[in-house]
Amino acid sequence: MAVPAGAAAVAVRGLAKRYAEVEAVRGVDFEVAPGETFGFLGPNGAGKSTTIKMLCTLVKPSGGTATVAGHDVLSERNEVRRNIGLVFQDPTLDLYLTAAQNLRFHAELYGVPRAVVPERMAAVLEMVNLADRKDSKVMTFSGGMRRRLEIARGLLHSPRVLFLDEPTVGLDPQTRSSIWDYIGELKQTEDITIFMTTHYMDEAEYCDRIAIIDHGRIVAIDTPQALKASIGEDRVRVSTADDQAAMAALKQHFELEPRLSEGQVMFSVASGEQFVPRLFAELGVPIHSVSVSRPSLDDVFMAYTGKTIRDAEESAPAGAELMRMMAKGRR
Repeated sequence: MAVPAGAAAVAVRGLAKRYAEVEAVRGVDFEVAPGETFGFLGPNGAGKSTTIKMLCTLVKPSGGTATVAGHDVLSERNEVRRNIGLVFQDPTLDLYLTAAQNLRFHAELYGVPRAVVPERMAAVLEMVNLADRKDSKVMTFSGGMRRRLEIARGLLHSPRVLFLDEPTVGLDPQTRSSIWDYIGELKQTEDITIFMTTHYMDEAEYCDRIAIIDHGRIVAIDTPQALKASIGEDRVRVSTADDQAAMAALKQHFELEPRLSEGQVMFSVASGEQFVPRLFAELGVPIHSVSVSRPSLDDVFMAYTGKTIRDAEESAPAGAELMRMMAKGRR
């Protein structure tokens, strides 16, 4: 999607962040149009949260430029902060305060005029279906309710851009789905741009456009439908009596490029259902099971990075180790 110059809600050029020997973000470029739901899809440690922190002025970039709501993240930090809402990956509510008290505290921090606070509080609480719990302490809320309250808090000061960093991490599938129902509803009532990060493939489908990020670089960017269409081939997963022999046969006899992923042999091929009978007849290795699926965002991620998002997370530095390296870089 081409965004006219000066009209982008978020505009990024060569944005980079380095912590000592760790390049967390490696010169990314993208734009987000006003009113768009834009997603960063990638494994943990790919650079998603670091990018959001730079855009929200919480971390200083090592290089490049970025504007949010028309304001520079380095030279106009206060203006950026006044125009954004942010829902952090980790919970930040005061559990000993009520929902209403959490919102009032946020309103004070953002300088929301006191005369409009009651009406605005009522609106955002109604939006996330928590109006009847406004006087309940947050410690009595479920994980999903707390997440909804954090989204309400992020909307309280009427931001132009709402950043959601892994908005449903740690929630069960049903609660994740309900959170996205609420986010969809707020897009109908609020004039707002949403920038989110996720490592859930199904969650990325809610976005108007997705940027796939891996090892701090954007490797693809487009609508979910266009990204899947760009792959074109079906994904076939096979469990065999000898996976190494099966991979060798697939490469030599069928001229395919198989990979071992999540305990199965996986490869892409046109017209997968028509290929399966030939696979049984010619592979030469006993097959225990086989499945065929249409292109998915996981296939897109594999096509551009050479691995599934789960494999990428397993090969990434452990969270504690990454934090150690980042802390070292700040000294």
